[in-house]
Amino acid sequence: MQDDADPFTVGVEEEFHVVDAHSLALRSAARCVLGSARQTLGDQVQPELLDPQIEVETRVCHTLGEVRTEISRLRRGLVDAAQVEGQSILASGTHPFSTWQDQGVTPKPRYEQLADDFRQLAREQLLCACHVHVGVPDGDEAVQIMDRTRPWLGVLLALCANSPYWEGDDTGYASFRIPVFDRWPTTGTPLPLGSRAAFDALLADLLATGVLRDAGALYWDVRPSARYPTLEFRMADVSATVDEAVMLAGLVRSLVRTCHGQVRRGEPVDHLRHEVVRAARWRAARHGLEGPLVDVALARPVPAADLVQRLLCLLRDDLEEHGEWDEVSALVRQQLDQGSGARRQRQIVERGGGLGALARHLVLTPR
Repeated sequence: MQDDADPFTVGVEEEFHVVDAHSLALRSAARCVLGSARQTLGDQVQPELLDPQIEVETRVCHTLGEVRTEISRLRRGLVDAAQVEGQSILASGTHPFSTWQDQGVTPKPRYEQLADDFRQLAREQLLCACHVHVGVPDGDEAVQIMDRTRPWLGVLLALCANSPYWEGDDTGYASFRIPVFDRWPTTGTPLPLGSRAAFDALLADLLATGVLRDAGALYWDVRPSARYPTLEFRMADVSATVDEAVMLAGLVRSLVRTCHGQVRRGEPVDHLRHEVVRAARWRAARHGLEGPLVDVALARPVPAADLVQRLLCLLRDDLEEHGEWDEVSALVRQQLDQGSGARRQRQIVERGGGLGALARHLVLTPR
């Protein structure tokens, strides 16, 4: 049964590209769309680093039904606002053909500082992700849960890989967003830390280097949020569909609850080799669900579907306890059947539609 008092709340942030409604090329028009969207969505819509990007944030949710309703409402609000301005909203980790040279930085002090600090890396940050927040108020438990999620981050990335094209080329990656983003100095998967004190000490050292100006610039795949009492999972590309976003939220929250149970029972952490975790993450970005993934405990390649099923087996008791098994397992099976977003993008191009047809496929439609 669903526990309405479940303390592990969930929230989702989605980033999107703003494109011209006719050419579907990126346009530095997000500020116009932002103004229109805020009339209905308020502060739930925000600018991003580059002009053609825009972000929406759900309210704090308690059930996956609430997550679905919120994501659908926010996407619909963005689409309506974009139409008013002669623009559209495109859902992909990267734009299929537009280039960074034609875009500008959002005129906001923090973004202008990032652009000054990181120069070319910031200019090429035409990347859109989906972040899932799960409420974990206890700081020590949040870090200990984070330590235990490391074996599964690559699987979650593979399920949501949705960025195979970059500046008109097929990169050969399922999620090219990952290698582009990995050029920043504070991305990737953290080593086990064990306590909030250890995390705070590491963050203080990073801030002292001057490479980070604030805690929000720590871009790990999973981190204690700099703004909320949550664990924030940041590895996934933005998804083309609401179903995929709900699937990710359900898996992430169940993984947090499952790892929380391990913490409470005093189960030991598997201290996996960092290099193997990094290799597994790269393979997930390279192949998505369409090639082997890495079993990080054994340091061996395994079929992607097998590793996804092992994740479901790990989470099944928790999902059943909270009345979410039927929905989440069905969404995962659907994703395995239809392939990752990257596979579906390539199928459109391979059928002769070209990148223009692909862009039309990725544009959100009002529903």
